[in-house]
Amino acid sequence: MNYSLTIEDQKFLLHPSGALFWPKKKMLLISDVHLGKVTHFRKFGAAVPPSLIQKNFELLDMVMDEFTPSHLCFLGDLFHSNINSEWQLFENWVGSKSGTFTLVTGNHDIISPLKYESLGIVSREEYVIENFYFTHVPTKKSGMFNISGHIHPAVRLSGKGRQSLKLPCFFKSPDQMILPAFGKFTGTHILPVKSDNEIFACTRTEVLKI
Repeated sequence: MNYSLTIEDQKFLLHPSGALFWPKKKMLLISDVHLGKVTHFRKFGAAVPPSLIQKNFELLDMVMDEFTPSHLCFLGDLFHSNINSEWQLFENWVGSKSGTFTLVTGNHDIISPLKYESLGIVSREEYVIENFYFTHVPTKKSGMFNISGHIHPAVRLSGKGRQSLKLPCFFKSPDQMILPAFGKFTGTHILPVKSDNEIFACTRTEVLKI
């Protein structure tokens, strides 16, 4: 179940996958997919199940089918490192979709922008639409609301006794929203919570405000 949230007088939908949808612009925002990471780690002997590769594309298909965006914007770290066998899967995936694609480059995005341009994906270091400022690394800009990724935010929920659960989350402050990592093979980072922060935890099926 999505969580509807108003930011700067604009409605956004927070999806359990970590995707953020802006209905007014028909724009889907996704951060930190890290395609190619599974293959990269397996190449160096890590026991990572190859099924995680397909899960990333299944998740992308799911959110594309649900929201039918006209614009998909990746907020950095789309591909984990250099081109490997997962690039062909990504080419095929993009070729099966319609609409506009943008990549706001992140620290892991070392593949040439020309490769993305050949797929019809525009690469840029930052992106401004109205009073929203899209980046990979959380960045403050006067008079703008920043939407970013990079941190892979999570929240730890504790119950009675010693049991606890760590969940990826959308991490909001008055002028900023950090998206959870979308990729199925990524770590998470628990951020210190201040009084003006809002936390939206992602379970498998819904987004819950904590």
